[in-house]
Amino acid sequence: MLLQLLFLSVFAFASSVLAAFGFTQSGSNYVVDAGSSNALVFTVNGGSCDITSIKFRGTELQGSTGTHLSSGLGSATVRVERVTASSVNYVKITCTTSTLTHYMVVKEGESNIYLATYIKSEPSVGELRFIARLRSSVLPEEYPYGKVSTTSGSSSSVEGSDVFVVDGETRSKFYSSTRFIDKDAQCVYGGSDVIHVCVLAPHPESSSGGPFFRDIESNNAGDETNLYWYMNSGHVQTESFRTNVLHGPYILTFSRSGVPKIKEQDTSFFSGLSITGYVATSGRGYVSGTASGISGSFQRVVHWYNSAAQYWTIASSNGAFTSPAMKPGTYTMVLYQGEYKVATVTGVSVSAGQTTSRNIASTLTSRNSLWKIGEFDGQPTGFMNADKFLRMHPSDRRMSAWTPATYTVGSSSLNQFPMAIFQNVNNPVTIKFNLGSAPGAATLRIATTLSFAGARPQAKVNSWSGPAPAAPTKIDSRGVTRGAYRGYGEVYDVSIPAGTLVQGSNTITITSISGSSGTTFLNPNIIFDAVELFT
Repeated sequence: MLLQLLFLSVFAFASSVLAAFGFTQSGSNYVVDAGSSNALVFTVNGGSCDITSIKFRGTELQGSTGTHLSSGLGSATVRVERVTASSVNYVKITCTTSTLTHYMVVKEGESNIYLATYIKSEPSVGELRFIARLRSSVLPEEYPYGKVSTTSGSSSSVEGSDVFVVDGETRSKFYSSTRFIDKDAQCVYGGSDVIHVCVLAPHPESSSGGPFFRDIESNNAGDETNLYWYMNSGHVQTESFRTNVLHGPYILTFSRSGVPKIKEQDTSFFSGLSITGYVATSGRGYVSGTASGISGSFQRVVHWYNSAAQYWTIASSNGAFTSPAMKPGTYTMVLYQGEYKVATVTGVSVSAGQTTSRNIASTLTSRNSLWKIGEFDGQPTGFMNADKFLRMHPSDRRMSAWTPATYTVGSSSLNQFPMAIFQNVNNPVTIKFNLGSAPGAATLRIATTLSFAGARPQAKVNSWSGPAPAAPTKIDSRGVTRGAYRGYGEVYDVSIPAGTLVQGSNTITITSISGSSGTTFLNPNIIFDAVELFT
Protein backbone atom coordinates (compact mmCIF):
# COMPACT_ATOMS: atom_id res chain seq x y z
CA MET A 1 0.00 0.00 0.00
CA LEU A 2 2.86 2.34 0.92
CA LEU A 3 4.57 1.59 -2.40
CA GLN A 4 1.35 2.34 -4.27
CA LEU A 5 0.96 5.69 -2.49
CA LEU A 6 4.58 6.53 -3.24
CA PHE A 7 4.08 5.70 -6.93
CA LEU A 8 0.95 7.86 -7.13
CA SER A 9 2.77 10.78 -5.45
CA VAL A 10 5.73 10.52 -7.84
CA PHE A 11 3.37 10.25 -10.83
CA ALA A 12 1.42 13.34 -9.72
CA PHE A 13 4.66 15.29 -9.23
CA ALA A 14 6.02 14.24 -12.59
CA SER A 15 2.76 15.09 -14.34
CA SER A 16 2.91 18.56 -12.83
CA VAL A 17 6.56 19.22 -13.63
CA LEU A 18 6.45 17.70 -17.10
CA ALA A 19 3.30 19.46 -18.26
CA ALA A 20 3.37 20.00 -22.02
CA PHE A 21 4.02 23.66 -22.78
CA GLY A 22 2.20 25.00 -25.80
CA PHE A 23 -1.31 25.25 -27.18
CA THR A 24 -3.84 23.07 -28.93
CA GLN A 25 -6.96 23.95 -30.85
CA SER A 26 -10.30 22.43 -29.98
CA GLY A 27 -13.02 23.63 -32.33
CA SER A 28 -13.04 27.42 -32.09
CA ASN A 29 -11.17 27.36 -28.77
CA TYR A 30 -7.45 27.46 -28.00
CA VAL A 31 -6.17 25.61 -24.93
CA VAL A 32 -2.88 27.00 -23.57
CA ASP A 33 -0.66 25.03 -21.19
CA ALA A 34 2.01 27.10 -19.40
CA GLY A 35 4.15 24.04 -18.73
CA SER A 36 4.58 25.23 -15.15
CA SER A 37 5.23 23.15 -12.04
CA ASN A 38 2.03 24.60 -10.56
CA ALA A 39 0.01 23.73 -13.64
CA LEU A 40 -1.78 26.61 -15.37
CA VAL A 41 -4.05 25.71 -18.29
CA PHE A 42 -6.53 28.16 -19.76
CA THR A 43 -8.88 28.30 -22.73
CA VAL A 44 -9.40 31.24 -25.09
CA ASN A 45 -12.43 31.58 -27.33
CA GLY A 46 -11.17 32.01 -30.89
CA GLY A 47 -14.09 34.22 -31.89
CA SER A 48 -14.29 36.63 -28.96
CA CYS A 49 -10.89 36.57 -27.19
CA ASP A 50 -12.68 35.70 -23.93
CA ILE A 51 -10.87 33.39 -21.52
CA THR A 52 -13.53 30.78 -20.81
CA SER A 53 -11.61 28.43 -18.51
CA ILE A 54 -8.69 28.83 -16.11
CA LYS A 55 -7.41 25.74 -14.32
CA PHE A 56 -4.66 26.14 -11.74
CA ARG A 57 -3.31 22.92 -10.25
CA GLY A 58 -6.38 21.23 -11.70
CA THR A 59 -8.90 23.53 -10.00
CA GLU A 60 -11.27 25.49 -12.21
CA LEU A 61 -11.10 29.17 -11.26
CA GLN A 62 -13.07 30.75 -14.09
CA GLY A 63 -16.59 31.92 -13.30
CA SER A 64 -19.57 31.49 -15.59
CA THR A 65 -18.79 34.78 -17.38
CA GLY A 66 -15.61 35.23 -19.39
CA THR A 67 -12.38 36.91 -18.36
CA HIS A 68 -11.86 39.69 -20.88
CA LEU A 69 -11.45 43.35 -21.75
CA SER A 70 -14.29 45.71 -20.89
CA SER A 71 -17.41 43.54 -20.68
CA GLY A 72 -16.19 41.44 -23.58
CA LEU A 73 -15.08 42.42 -27.06
CA GLY A 74 -17.98 40.55 -28.63
CA SER A 75 -15.94 39.50 -31.63
CA ALA A 76 -12.27 39.70 -32.51
CA THR A 77 -9.73 38.22 -34.87
CA VAL A 78 -7.72 35.84 -32.69
CA ARG A 79 -4.28 34.53 -33.60
CA VAL A 80 -2.32 32.09 -31.42
CA GLU A 81 1.32 31.25 -32.09
CA ARG A 82 4.35 29.75 -30.43
CA VAL A 83 7.31 32.14 -30.36
CA THR A 84 10.93 31.70 -29.33
CA ALA A 85 12.98 34.75 -28.31
CA SER A 86 16.44 34.64 -26.72
CA SER A 87 16.09 30.85 -26.40
CA VAL A 88 12.90 31.15 -24.31
CA ASN A 89 9.57 29.77 -25.50
CA TYR A 90 6.32 31.71 -25.39
CA VAL A 91 2.71 31.34 -26.47
CA LYS A 92 1.50 34.65 -27.89
CA ILE A 93 -2.20 35.36 -28.38
CA THR A 94 -3.15 38.42 -30.44
CA CYS A 95 -6.74 39.65 -30.50
CA THR A 96 -7.58 42.42 -32.95
CA THR A 97 -10.64 44.65 -33.38
CA SER A 98 -11.12 47.92 -35.26
CA THR A 99 -10.02 49.95 -32.23
CA LEU A 100 -7.50 47.82 -30.35
CA THR A 101 -5.02 44.96 -30.28
CA HIS A 102 -4.94 42.89 -27.12
CA TYR A 103 -2.07 40.56 -26.28
CA MET A 104 -1.86 37.59 -23.93
CA VAL A 105 1.57 36.01 -23.49
CA VAL A 106 2.62 32.91 -21.57
CA LYS A 107 6.27 32.28 -20.78
CA GLU A 108 7.21 28.62 -20.59
CA GLY A 109 7.31 27.35 -17.04
CA GLU A 110 5.57 30.34 -15.39
CA SER A 111 2.07 30.43 -13.91
CA ASN A 112 1.46 33.91 -15.28
CA ILE A 113 -0.51 35.47 -18.11
CA TYR A 114 1.27 38.59 -19.34
CA LEU A 115 -1.10 41.11 -20.96
CA ALA A 116 -0.88 44.31 -22.97
CA THR A 117 -3.50 46.34 -24.79
CA TYR A 118 -2.82 48.73 -27.65
CA ILE A 119 -5.64 51.16 -28.42
CA LYS A 120 -6.29 53.38 -31.40
CA SER A 121 -9.32 54.88 -29.62
CA GLU A 122 -11.46 54.11 -26.61
CA PRO A 123 -13.25 50.81 -27.28
CA SER A 124 -16.91 51.15 -28.18
CA VAL A 125 -17.77 48.20 -25.94
CA GLY A 126 -17.21 50.23 -22.77
CA GLU A 127 -14.53 51.19 -20.28
CA LEU A 128 -10.97 50.16 -21.01
CA ARG A 129 -10.48 47.61 -18.26
CA PHE A 130 -9.31 44.04 -17.90
CA ILE A 131 -11.56 41.94 -15.68
CA ALA A 132 -10.98 38.40 -14.47
CA ARG A 133 -14.33 36.94 -13.42
CA LEU A 134 -13.47 34.13 -11.04
CA ARG A 135 -15.36 31.60 -8.93
CA SER A 136 -16.22 33.11 -5.56
CA SER A 137 -16.61 29.61 -4.11
CA VAL A 138 -12.87 29.10 -4.67
CA LEU A 139 -11.55 32.68 -4.37
CA PRO A 140 -13.85 34.58 -1.99
CA GLU A 141 -11.32 36.86 -0.28
CA GLU A 142 -9.89 40.19 -1.46
CA TYR A 143 -6.48 41.80 -0.95
CA PRO A 144 -5.27 44.28 0.22
CA TYR A 145 -8.42 45.85 1.71
CA GLY A 146 -10.46 42.79 2.63
CA LYS A 147 -14.24 42.93 3.01
CA VAL A 148 -14.75 46.63 2.19
CA SER A 149 -15.48 45.72 -1.45
CA THR A 150 -17.22 42.38 -0.84
CA THR A 151 -20.87 43.04 -1.74
CA SER A 152 -21.97 39.41 -1.68
CA GLY A 153 -24.86 38.88 0.72
CA SER A 154 -26.05 42.49 0.60
CA SER A 155 -29.33 43.28 2.31
CA SER A 156 -30.00 46.59 0.55
CA SER A 157 -28.50 49.17 -1.76
CA VAL A 158 -27.46 52.63 -0.65
CA GLU A 159 -26.66 54.34 -3.91
CA GLY A 160 -27.26 53.28 -7.49
CA SER A 161 -26.18 49.75 -8.24
CA ASP A 162 -22.72 49.90 -6.73
CA VAL A 163 -22.96 50.77 -3.00
CA PHE A 164 -24.61 48.18 -0.74
CA VAL A 165 -25.18 47.26 2.90
CA VAL A 166 -23.68 43.98 4.12
CA ASP A 167 -23.87 43.01 7.81
CA GLY A 168 -24.80 46.59 8.66
CA GLU A 169 -21.77 48.08 6.85
CA THR A 170 -21.65 49.92 3.53
CA ARG A 171 -19.55 48.24 0.86
CA SER A 172 -18.66 48.92 -2.75
CA LYS A 173 -16.22 47.78 -5.39
CA PHE A 174 -15.04 51.41 -5.41
CA TYR A 175 -13.70 51.01 -1.88
CA SER A 176 -10.94 48.69 -3.13
CA SER A 177 -8.93 51.46 -4.78
CA THR A 178 -5.25 52.42 -4.36
CA ARG A 179 -3.41 55.50 -5.63
CA PHE A 180 -1.37 54.68 -8.74
CA ILE A 181 1.81 55.81 -6.99
CA ASP A 182 1.24 53.29 -4.16
CA LYS A 183 0.05 50.36 -6.25
CA ASP A 184 1.42 46.87 -5.84
CA ALA A 185 -0.41 43.58 -6.17
CA GLN A 186 -4.20 43.51 -6.08
CA CYS A 187 -5.48 40.00 -5.47
CA VAL A 188 -8.29 37.62 -4.74
CA TYR A 189 -7.58 34.42 -2.86
CA GLY A 190 -8.97 31.42 -1.05
CA GLY A 191 -9.08 27.64 -0.79
CA SER A 192 -7.48 25.21 1.64
CA ASP A 193 -4.40 25.37 -0.57
CA VAL A 194 -4.58 29.21 -0.44
CA ILE A 195 -4.39 30.23 -4.09
CA HIS A 196 -3.68 33.89 -4.83
CA VAL A 197 -4.70 35.32 -8.20
CA CYS A 198 -3.28 38.81 -8.59
CA VAL A 199 -2.98 41.65 -11.08
CA LEU A 200 0.26 43.60 -11.20
CA ALA A 201 0.75 46.67 -13.38
CA PRO A 202 4.39 47.80 -13.17
CA HIS A 203 3.66 51.29 -14.48
CA PRO A 204 0.41 52.72 -15.87
CA GLU A 205 2.24 55.07 -18.24
CA SER A 206 -0.57 55.09 -20.81
CA SER A 207 -3.48 55.56 -18.41
CA SER A 208 -4.69 59.02 -17.39
CA GLY A 209 -5.13 60.85 -14.11
CA GLY A 210 -1.60 61.11 -12.78
CA PRO A 211 0.10 59.61 -9.72
CA PHE A 212 -2.83 59.98 -7.34
CA PHE A 213 -5.58 58.51 -9.50
CA ARG A 214 -7.35 55.46 -8.10
CA ASP A 215 -9.93 53.02 -9.42
CA ILE A 216 -11.72 49.74 -8.74
CA GLU A 217 -9.48 46.74 -7.99
CA SER A 218 -11.66 43.84 -6.80
CA ASN A 219 -15.20 42.85 -5.87
CA ASN A 220 -16.72 39.64 -4.55
CA ALA A 221 -20.18 40.24 -5.97
CA GLY A 222 -21.69 36.86 -5.11
CA ASP A 223 -21.53 34.33 -7.94
CA GLU A 224 -18.15 35.66 -9.05
CA THR A 225 -15.19 37.45 -7.51
CA ASN A 226 -14.00 40.06 -9.98
CA LEU A 227 -10.38 41.18 -10.26
CA TYR A 228 -9.81 44.36 -12.30
CA TRP A 229 -7.14 46.41 -13.98
CA TYR A 230 -8.66 49.74 -15.03
CA MET A 231 -6.59 51.38 -17.74
CA ASN A 232 -9.09 54.19 -18.48
CA SER A 233 -12.42 55.06 -16.93
CA GLY A 234 -14.73 57.99 -16.38
CA HIS A 235 -14.46 57.66 -12.61
CA VAL A 236 -13.51 61.20 -11.49
CA GLN A 237 -11.74 61.73 -14.80
CA THR A 238 -9.51 64.84 -14.86
CA GLU A 239 -7.41 64.18 -17.97
CA SER A 240 -8.10 63.13 -21.55
CA PHE A 241 -7.55 59.48 -22.38
CA ARG A 242 -4.36 58.62 -24.24
CA THR A 243 -4.76 56.82 -27.57
CA ASN A 244 -2.41 55.16 -30.04
CA VAL A 245 -0.54 53.84 -27.01
CA LEU A 246 0.19 50.47 -25.42
CA HIS A 247 -1.24 49.82 -21.97
CA GLY A 248 1.05 47.38 -20.25
CA PRO A 249 2.56 44.96 -19.86
CA TYR A 250 0.40 44.00 -16.90
CA ILE A 251 0.30 40.55 -15.37
CA LEU A 252 -2.32 38.09 -14.14
CA THR A 253 -0.42 35.85 -11.72
CA PHE A 254 -1.37 32.55 -10.04
CA SER A 255 0.47 31.59 -6.87
CA ARG A 256 0.55 29.27 -3.86
CA SER A 257 3.39 31.20 -2.24
CA GLY A 258 1.63 34.36 -1.14
CA VAL A 259 1.33 37.80 -2.69
CA PRO A 260 3.84 38.73 -5.43
CA LYS A 261 5.53 42.13 -5.64
CA ILE A 262 5.76 44.46 -8.63
CA LYS A 263 9.47 45.00 -8.03
CA GLU A 264 10.04 41.27 -8.56
CA GLN A 265 8.51 41.28 -12.05
CA ASP A 266 10.47 41.46 -15.30
CA THR A 267 8.63 42.16 -18.53
CA SER A 268 11.64 43.19 -20.61
CA PHE A 269 11.20 40.07 -22.78
CA PHE A 270 8.32 41.87 -24.50
CA SER A 271 10.97 43.58 -26.63
CA GLY A 272 11.45 40.33 -28.55
CA LEU A 273 7.78 39.56 -29.17
CA SER A 274 6.74 42.19 -31.78
CA ILE A 275 4.22 43.92 -29.52
CA THR A 276 2.78 47.06 -31.14
CA GLY A 277 3.62 50.17 -29.11
CA TYR A 278 6.13 48.50 -26.78
CA VAL A 279 9.21 50.64 -26.11
CA ALA A 280 12.18 48.82 -24.60
CA THR A 281 14.34 50.40 -21.92
CA SER A 282 17.06 50.99 -24.51
CA GLY A 283 14.67 53.28 -26.38
CA ARG A 284 13.87 55.39 -23.34
CA GLY A 285 15.48 58.21 -21.37
CA TYR A 286 15.47 59.67 -17.88
CA VAL A 287 15.12 62.95 -16.02
CA SER A 288 17.11 63.61 -12.87
CA GLY A 289 17.45 66.62 -10.62
CA THR A 290 16.53 68.13 -7.28
CA ALA A 291 13.10 69.13 -5.96
CA SER A 292 13.34 71.98 -3.45
CA GLY A 293 11.20 74.28 -1.35
CA ILE A 294 9.14 71.58 0.40
CA SER A 295 9.56 70.92 4.11
CA GLY A 296 10.69 67.52 5.32
CA SER A 297 7.25 66.59 6.69
CA PHE A 298 5.72 66.29 3.22
CA GLN A 299 6.21 63.70 0.51
CA ARG A 300 7.82 65.27 -2.58
CA VAL A 301 6.27 63.87 -5.72
CA VAL A 302 7.59 64.71 -9.19
CA HIS A 303 5.27 64.02 -12.13
CA TRP A 304 5.83 64.18 -15.89
CA TYR A 305 3.12 64.02 -18.54
CA ASN A 306 2.28 64.66 -22.17
CA SER A 307 -0.39 63.37 -24.56
CA ALA A 308 1.35 59.99 -24.90
CA ALA A 309 2.53 59.08 -21.40
CA GLN A 310 2.70 59.85 -17.69
CA TYR A 311 5.39 59.10 -15.09
CA TRP A 312 6.22 59.95 -11.49
CA THR A 313 8.69 59.38 -8.71
CA ILE A 314 9.12 60.31 -5.05
CA ALA A 315 12.12 62.51 -4.35
CA SER A 316 14.44 61.63 -1.47
CA SER A 317 14.58 63.57 1.80
CA ASN A 318 17.22 65.87 0.28
CA GLY A 319 15.10 66.38 -2.84
CA ALA A 320 17.12 64.25 -5.28
CA PHE A 321 15.13 62.32 -7.86
CA THR A 322 15.48 60.22 -10.98
CA SER A 323 12.49 59.43 -13.15
CA PRO A 324 11.43 55.98 -14.33
CA ALA A 325 12.49 55.06 -17.86
CA MET A 326 10.43 57.42 -20.06
CA LYS A 327 9.43 57.34 -23.71
CA PRO A 328 11.16 60.06 -25.75
CA GLY A 329 9.21 63.29 -26.02
CA THR A 330 8.62 66.70 -24.47
CA TYR A 331 6.93 66.73 -21.07
CA THR A 332 5.39 69.01 -18.50
CA MET A 333 6.96 68.44 -15.07
CA VAL A 334 4.97 69.05 -11.88
CA LEU A 335 6.05 69.11 -8.23
CA TYR A 336 3.59 68.22 -5.49
CA GLN A 337 3.74 68.85 -1.77
CA GLY A 338 1.98 65.62 -0.90
CA GLU A 339 -0.73 65.92 -3.55
CA TYR A 340 -0.82 69.74 -3.58
CA LYS A 341 0.63 71.22 -6.78
CA VAL A 342 3.39 73.71 -5.97
CA ALA A 343 5.35 74.05 -9.23
CA THR A 344 5.09 73.40 -12.96
CA VAL A 345 7.88 73.36 -15.55
CA THR A 346 7.17 72.94 -19.27
CA GLY A 347 9.35 71.85 -22.16
CA VAL A 348 11.27 69.03 -20.45
CA SER A 349 12.80 67.04 -23.30
CA VAL A 350 13.60 63.33 -23.01
CA SER A 351 15.77 61.49 -25.54
CA ALA A 352 16.47 57.78 -25.89
CA GLY A 353 19.55 56.62 -24.05
CA GLN A 354 20.11 59.96 -22.31
CA THR A 355 19.43 61.56 -18.93
CA THR A 356 18.07 65.10 -18.89
CA SER A 357 19.05 67.25 -15.91
CA ARG A 358 16.23 69.48 -14.66
CA ASN A 359 15.53 70.88 -11.19
CA ILE A 360 12.19 72.06 -9.88
CA ALA A 361 11.36 74.31 -6.92
CA SER A 362 8.16 75.08 -5.07
CA THR A 363 6.60 78.43 -6.01
CA LEU A 364 4.79 78.81 -2.68
CA THR A 365 5.70 82.06 -0.96
CA SER A 366 5.96 82.74 2.75
CA ARG A 367 3.13 84.65 4.38
CA ASN A 368 2.05 85.90 7.77
CA SER A 369 -0.39 83.21 8.82
CA LEU A 370 -2.96 84.17 11.44
CA TRP A 371 -4.16 80.57 11.63
CA LYS A 372 -4.37 77.46 9.49
CA ILE A 373 -6.70 74.45 9.62
CA GLY A 374 -5.16 71.36 8.05
CA GLU A 375 -2.16 71.22 5.75
CA PHE A 376 -1.88 72.09 2.07
CA ASP A 377 -1.19 68.52 0.98
CA GLY A 378 -3.99 67.97 -1.56
CA GLN A 379 -5.87 65.64 0.77
CA PRO A 380 -8.42 66.01 3.59
CA THR A 381 -5.83 64.65 6.01
CA GLY A 382 -6.86 64.73 9.66
CA PHE A 383 -10.35 66.13 9.15
CA MET A 384 -13.49 64.49 10.51
CA ASN A 385 -14.21 61.19 8.71
CA ALA A 386 -11.09 61.51 6.52
CA ASP A 387 -9.81 58.31 8.12
CA LYS A 388 -12.90 56.40 6.98
CA PHE A 389 -14.34 57.65 3.71
CA LEU A 390 -12.00 55.75 1.38
CA ARG A 391 -13.52 52.45 2.54
CA MET A 392 -17.15 53.29 3.36
CA HIS A 393 -20.10 55.47 2.36
CA PRO A 394 -20.78 58.76 4.21
CA SER A 395 -24.03 57.24 5.53
CA ASP A 396 -22.21 54.37 7.23
CA ARG A 397 -22.96 54.01 10.95
CA ARG A 398 -19.21 54.02 11.68
CA MET A 399 -18.92 57.60 10.41
CA SER A 400 -19.04 60.54 12.81
CA ALA A 401 -22.31 62.43 12.40
CA TRP A 402 -22.47 64.88 9.52
CA THR A 403 -23.90 68.02 11.14
CA PRO A 404 -23.08 71.73 10.67
CA ALA A 405 -19.85 72.17 12.59
CA THR A 406 -18.36 74.99 14.63
CA TYR A 407 -14.58 74.95 14.83
CA THR A 408 -12.80 77.15 17.35
CA VAL A 409 -9.22 78.02 16.43
CA GLY A 410 -6.89 77.17 19.29
CA SER A 411 -9.20 74.79 21.14
CA SER A 412 -10.95 72.50 18.63
CA SER A 413 -9.10 69.40 17.45
CA LEU A 414 -8.47 68.98 13.73
CA ASN A 415 -10.85 66.01 13.51
CA GLN A 416 -13.73 68.29 14.51
CA PHE A 417 -13.45 70.09 11.18
CA PRO A 418 -15.45 68.23 8.50
CA MET A 419 -13.60 66.79 5.52
CA ALA A 420 -16.58 67.72 3.32
CA ILE A 421 -19.69 69.84 3.40
CA PHE A 422 -22.83 68.57 1.67
CA GLN A 423 -25.22 71.32 0.70
CA ASN A 424 -28.34 70.12 2.54
CA VAL A 425 -26.67 67.90 5.15
CA ASN A 426 -23.95 69.68 7.15
CA ASN A 427 -23.84 73.09 5.53
CA PRO A 428 -22.22 75.46 6.59
CA VAL A 429 -19.04 75.16 8.66
CA THR A 430 -18.35 77.98 11.13
CA ILE A 431 -14.88 79.05 12.28
CA LYS A 432 -14.50 81.14 15.44
CA PHE A 433 -11.25 82.81 16.43
CA ASN A 434 -9.76 85.67 18.40
CA LEU A 435 -7.26 88.25 17.12
CA GLY A 436 -4.95 90.29 19.31
CA SER A 437 -5.32 93.26 16.97
CA ALA A 438 -7.17 94.19 13.81
CA PRO A 439 -4.93 93.06 10.91
CA GLY A 440 -6.34 95.28 8.17
CA ALA A 441 -6.80 93.61 4.80
CA ALA A 442 -6.34 89.83 4.80
CA THR A 443 -6.78 86.77 2.61
CA LEU A 444 -8.80 83.68 3.38
CA ARG A 445 -7.50 80.73 1.36
CA ILE A 446 -9.88 77.79 0.97
CA ALA A 447 -8.21 74.86 -0.75
CA THR A 448 -10.44 72.05 -1.95
CA THR A 449 -9.64 68.70 -3.53
CA LEU A 450 -12.91 67.87 -5.31
CA SER A 451 -16.19 69.50 -6.22
CA PHE A 452 -19.38 67.60 -6.96
CA ALA A 453 -22.35 69.06 -8.88
CA GLY A 454 -20.85 72.54 -9.17
CA ALA A 455 -20.32 73.10 -5.45
CA ARG A 456 -17.88 75.80 -4.35
CA PRO A 457 -17.30 77.67 -1.08
CA GLN A 458 -18.64 81.13 -0.30
CA ALA A 459 -17.27 82.88 2.78
CA LYS A 460 -18.90 85.31 5.18
CA VAL A 461 -16.51 87.16 7.52
CA ASN A 462 -18.31 88.69 10.49
CA SER A 463 -21.01 90.78 8.78
CA TRP A 464 -19.22 91.00 5.42
CA SER A 465 -20.26 88.52 2.70
CA GLY A 466 -17.61 87.47 0.24
CA PRO A 467 -18.32 87.07 -3.47
CA ALA A 468 -19.85 83.88 -4.85
CA PRO A 469 -17.14 82.12 -6.88
CA ALA A 470 -17.84 80.91 -10.39
CA ALA A 471 -18.74 77.26 -10.76
CA PRO A 472 -15.67 75.02 -11.09
CA THR A 473 -15.01 72.77 -14.05
CA LYS A 474 -17.54 69.97 -13.85
CA ILE A 475 -16.43 66.39 -13.30
CA ASP A 476 -19.30 64.16 -14.34
CA SER A 477 -18.78 61.49 -11.70
CA ARG A 478 -19.65 60.80 -8.10
CA GLY A 479 -16.81 61.46 -5.70
CA VAL A 480 -16.82 61.15 -1.92
CA THR A 481 -19.63 58.57 -1.90
CA ARG A 482 -17.37 56.30 -3.97
CA GLY A 483 -14.32 56.93 -1.79
CA ALA A 484 -12.80 59.47 -4.19
CA TYR A 485 -11.44 62.86 -3.18
CA ARG A 486 -9.17 64.06 -5.95
CA GLY A 487 -10.43 66.33 -8.69
CA TYR A 488 -8.95 69.55 -10.04
CA GLY A 489 -8.01 70.85 -6.59
CA GLU A 490 -9.57 74.31 -6.84
CA VAL A 491 -8.10 76.93 -4.50
CA TYR A 492 -10.24 79.94 -3.61
CA ASP A 493 -8.63 83.13 -2.29
CA VAL A 494 -11.08 85.50 -0.63
CA SER A 495 -9.79 89.09 -0.34
CA ILE A 496 -11.09 90.47 2.96
CA PRO A 497 -11.29 94.27 3.06
CA ALA A 498 -9.55 96.24 5.81
CA GLY A 499 -11.87 96.90 8.73
CA THR A 500 -13.70 93.58 8.36
CA LEU A 501 -11.59 91.62 10.86
CA VAL A 502 -11.53 93.11 14.34
CA GLN A 503 -9.56 92.83 17.54
CA GLY A 504 -11.09 90.14 19.72
CA SER A 505 -13.79 87.70 18.59
CA ASN A 506 -14.35 86.97 14.87
CA THR A 507 -16.46 84.50 12.92
CA ILE A 508 -16.05 83.08 9.43
CA THR A 509 -18.77 80.97 7.84
CA ILE A 510 -18.01 78.80 4.80
CA THR A 511 -21.07 77.70 2.86
CA SER A 512 -21.24 75.26 -0.03
CA ILE A 513 -23.20 76.88 -2.85
CA SER A 514 -24.39 75.48 -6.18
CA GLY A 515 -27.14 75.95 -8.72
CA SER A 516 -27.70 72.20 -8.68
CA SER A 517 -29.43 69.99 -6.15
CA GLY A 518 -29.46 66.37 -5.06
CA THR A 519 -30.45 63.98 -2.32
CA THR A 520 -28.55 63.59 0.97
CA PHE A 521 -24.92 62.73 0.16
CA LEU A 522 -25.48 63.28 -3.56
CA ASN A 523 -26.15 66.91 -2.79
CA PRO A 524 -23.57 69.30 -4.23
CA ASN A 525 -20.50 69.04 -2.01
CA ILE A 526 -16.87 70.05 -1.65
CA ILE A 527 -13.96 68.28 0.01
CA PHE A 528 -11.51 70.41 1.98
CA ASP A 529 -7.74 70.34 1.73
CA ALA A 530 -6.91 73.23 4.10
CA VAL A 531 -8.19 76.64 5.19
CA GLU A 532 -5.87 79.50 6.12
CA LEU A 533 -6.21 83.15 7.10
CA PHE A 534 -3.15 85.27 6.36
CA THR A 535 -1.95 88.79 5.67
